[in-house]
Amino acid sequence: MSDYTRAEVCAVAIAEAFRGDGEILVSPMGTLPLIGARLAKLTFSPDILLSDGVAALLATVPPVGAKGPPPVVEGWIPYRTVFDVVWSGRRHVMMGATQIDRFGNQNIACIGPFQKPKAQLLGVRGAPGNTINHATSYWIPNHSTKSFVAQVDVVSGVGYDRARALGPVASRFHGIRRVVSNLGVFDFATPEHAMRLASVHPGVSVDEVVQNTGFALMIPDPVPQTCVPSREELRLLREVIDPSGLGNKEVKA
Repeated sequence: MSDYTRAEVCAVAIAEAFRGDGEILVSPMGTLPLIGARLAKLTFSPDILLSDGVAALLATVPPVGAKGPPPVVEGWIPYRTVFDVVWSGRRHVMMGATQIDRFGNQNIACIGPFQKPKAQLLGVRGAPGNTINHATSYWIPNHSTKSFVAQVDVVSGVGYDRARALGPVASRFHGIRRVVSNLGVFDFATPEHAMRLASVHPGVSVDEVVQNTGFALMIPDPVPQTCVPSREELRLLREVIDPSGLGNKEVKA
């Protein structure tokens, strides 16, 4: 088994975001989130529920972007039922973030003023409902001062400061578990729920993270290194989950 890649380190870090979730619906959005969630299901979180993207819940883990044996379907979750799951806090979504700030406010709507943006993005979409009603994590493949910003241009996903201002009823299910980037892993385990550097990936320095972040991070002493893939995790990633190596096309290092 050859040495791990940065993308494989990120996949393991993403999988860790789903540790301990139990029997809830997991919705990974994007290539590496999908790879990481499937790794979690095949290892330490076998009870998480993964859909086929339409209405079936899968008992098996099909390969990403490649043909495999027909998946085993264990349940049915039509679109209308998804909202019952969302509103009850029984879901964990991992989304992307074009911008994110120190309290976890996320922007996927536009860059620049909302009334006259410089660039149109996805739109707010379902981010407000997701972040208020259940656990949320983020995957950001290009960590820079353009993505980790002092203030997001538009609030799509709700951060800890805004959730706190809404009060305990509106924020009862709110929680940002992890932010994973190509440089490190971040959480909000601080008194103010401000972003903390939880670990740096192998080959990345704390200074590199700080220089590429547009706000002051909470930094522990010492800063741990992100866990590297085990031999079994590498086997699952390369032979079962991502035999086409799509994850390595998303992160190069």
